Amino acid sequence: MASEAEYIGRVKPALEHLHNCGAVHRETVSVHEVFRGQTVWKGDVEVFDLTGHPKAKRAYGWSEKPPNGERFFAVLEFSPIKSALDAVRASIVADAKKGKR
Repeated sequence: MASEAEYIGRVKPALEHLHNCGAVHRETVSVHEVFRGQTVWKGDVEVFDLTGHPKAKRAYGWSEKPPNGERFFAVLEFSPIKSALDAVRASIVADAKKGKR
């Protein structure tokens, strides 16, 4: 298993590339999302302060390792996204609309 620094070292450049800006790691937040009594997502979300983004000052990033490789997520902090939990929920909804969950 990768160390926390190695993990952040993979999430950070993915976020920077996806949103064309710089990012400084701020903190790690544990998120546990439950729907109808069932866990739908549980893990750590990395919080980054952004530099050089025209609108957002913060973003949330994480990765998942499905069978076909690592998938990165990078959600900007815009209303209604105000927390790591909001970012995960938005990602779940977006994937459900695309048929990925």
